[in-house]
Amino acid sequence: EVQLVESGGGLVQPGGSLRLSCTTSGFTFSTTGMKWVRQAPGKGLEWVSSITSRGTTGYQDSVKGRFTISRDNAKNTLYLQMNSLKPEDTAVYYCAQIRGDPSGQGTQVTVSS
Repeated sequence: EVQLVESGGGLVQPGGSLRLSCTTSGFTFSTTGMKWVRQAPGKGLEWVSSITSRGTTGYQDSVKGRFTISRDNAKNTLYLQMNSLKPEDTAVYYCAQIRGDPSGQGTQVTVSS
């Protein structure tokens, strides 16, 4: 069974940083592309970033230069380093397999002064 557990969210002031983690099990992480998506209040799911099994990354334009996706195959863990956070980054963040849907509980990120 695929399990994805997100963590690392919280309340941060504009300009601050957070590092999200996604601990995975139930599949071969090292050969699976992964992604982060988010859902802001009252809106649908929005793709944020992805990383292939070979480490090729992609970012939504609004987070380019501020967010960095990475993976640790030894720990079966996906990360999202978020810097220079803005109020519009406020959302529940989910990880998922690159061709799949989120299945975890997500982690809340709130950017507010």
